[in-house]
Amino acid sequence: MTQRPADVEPNWSVSGGDHHPDTEYTIYTVVHRPAGSPAPADLSNATARIDDVIAAHPEVTLRGFYDLSNLHEHADLMVWVHGKDLAPLQDFMRDLRTTPLFENLDVTWQVPGVHVAAEFNRMHAPAFLVGDKPLTWLCTYPFVRHADWYLMDGKERAVHLREHGMAASKFEGILANTVACFGMSNYEWMLAFEAEDPTQIVDLMRAMRYTQARRWMKHETPFFFGRRCETSELAKILRYEA
Repeated sequence: MTQRPADVEPNWSVSGGDHHPDTEYTIYTVVHRPAGSPAPADLSNATARIDDVIAAHPEVTLRGFYDLSNLHEHADLMVWVHGKDLAPLQDFMRDLRTTPLFENLDVTWQVPGVHVAAEFNRMHAPAFLVGDKPLTWLCTYPFVRHADWYLMDGKERAVHLREHGMAASKFEGILANTVACFGMSNYEWMLAFEAEDPTQIVDLMRAMRYTQARRWMKHETPFFFGRRCETSELAKILRYEA
């Protein structure tokens, strides 16, 4: 794995300055097309508009569109973007939601997050930040720890994290992406796992249930699972065409 789940909670060290050159923000957005909402009159042009928005925001990296349809209630598509600043990500999503394919969609879930390289070892950086190419299948979810987790002795916490990491290290081929979202949302962390084989993610998540760190898990839903797709597939995924 590029980043082990054990590494999601480093020992935070506050440093001066408002912006670190290796800071990277991300936003996960889940959208749903309500039943009966109108379809664009020209699907070909509507799809081209998506590509226009992407081209108009060179400071934003689109990690991918993900097909969630028929896997989750009230969830058809996930949009995953990241960049050096948060405001351009907001601008990108705003422009995307004005396009014919997106203007009648409901946002059913949306979470921002941030990775700051100065706060922990670079080997723990998210896969999307170190240049790993996106893989086909994606599982994303938030999580929150019990307060006792943060208040326990640091050495004890390190033991649990080490065990957690050793269990995860057996799952080669999975890319891990962890960002912090304290104060940015109702969660503390956001995780995203990528794999070519979806069963790898299922096996990983099950294996993590057998580690001691699970005792301090407070909340870790909702889960979203889907396949990375091309812009040309969006009309079908959103049920605009058969």
